[in-house]
Amino acid sequence: MRFSNIILSIDDNVARLTLNRPRTLNSLDGDTMAELAQAIHQVGHDAQAKVLVLTGAGRAFCAGQDLNDPAMHEANGQPPDIGDLVEQRFKPLVGRLQNLGIPTLAAVNGLAAGAGASLALSCDVVVAARSAYFLQAFSKLGLTPDTGATWYLTHFIGASRARALAMLAEKLPAEQAEQWGLIWKSTEDDAFETEIDLLARRLAAMPTQAMVGTRQLIQAAGSNTLERQLSMEAAIIREMGRTQDYNEGLKAFMQKRPPRFTGQ
Repeated sequence: MRFSNIILSIDDNVARLTLNRPRTLNSLDGDTMAELAQAIHQVGHDAQAKVLVLTGAGRAFCAGQDLNDPAMHEANGQPPDIGDLVEQRFKPLVGRLQNLGIPTLAAVNGLAAGAGASLALSCDVVVAARSAYFLQAFSKLGLTPDTGATWYLTHFIGASRARALAMLAEKLPAEQAEQWGLIWKSTEDDAFETEIDLLARRLAAMPTQAMVGTRQLIQAAGSNTLERQLSMEAAIIREMGRTQDYNEGLKAFMQKRPPRFTGQ
C-alpha cells in the first residue's frame, strides 16, 4: 500500500514505520492515523517482520494531535467531540501496538508530546536520543491527558511524578526519563541511529512468541494477585514449551552455540 504521511519498510526482518510529516512535527491528523492503523495491520500479517521500529522524520518523534485537523474544529456551529476522537482513533491505535504479535521498539528521535509520547510508551522498548524530550502539554490547552498517558505515567514513574508532569506541562529530558524509569535508555545523538539498528536486529533475532508472551505477563502483573500471576506464568510458559524456538534454544544451549530462532 502507498502511504502519504508515513513511510513503511521491511528489511532483514525489521519493519520500520516512520511518521513523515516533519513540517508539522509529525503531528497526527485523521489521514495519518488511518495510515498508521493500516501499516501496523500490514506489519502484523507479514511473516518477514520480526520487530517493529516506530520513529519520526526530522527533528520530532511526534507532537501529538494535529490541532489543524478538521476533527478539532467546530462543525455546523457545534464544538468538536474530542472524546469521540480519542475513543475512535487513539484508543484503537494503542491497542494495536500493545497487542501486535512481534516486539516493538520506539526510536524517539526528538520531541514526543501528548499522544506522541503515549505512542512511544505503548511500545515494548523505548530508546530516546539525548536531545529528545517528553511533554504532556494538555493543561496548556485546558485539557486532560489522553491516549493512555495517565496509565503509563502512573504505572511507570508513580503518581506524584505523573501528576506534576501532567499538571505543570514541563519538559522531561530523555536522560531524566531514563533515570526515572519511564524509558529503557537514552543515548548520544550521534550514536542514536546505530543503537536503534543494533537493538532492532537483536530483537528480530529473539524468539518472537516468547517476547510477546513476556509482554502479556508484564501487562497483567500490575493488576494480578501473585497467585493469579503465577498461574498465568505457568499457562504461557506451557505454550512456549511447545514451540520450535524452545526446542532450538534448548539444543543451542546444550551444544554451546548461538540459537537460531525462527519465531515458530
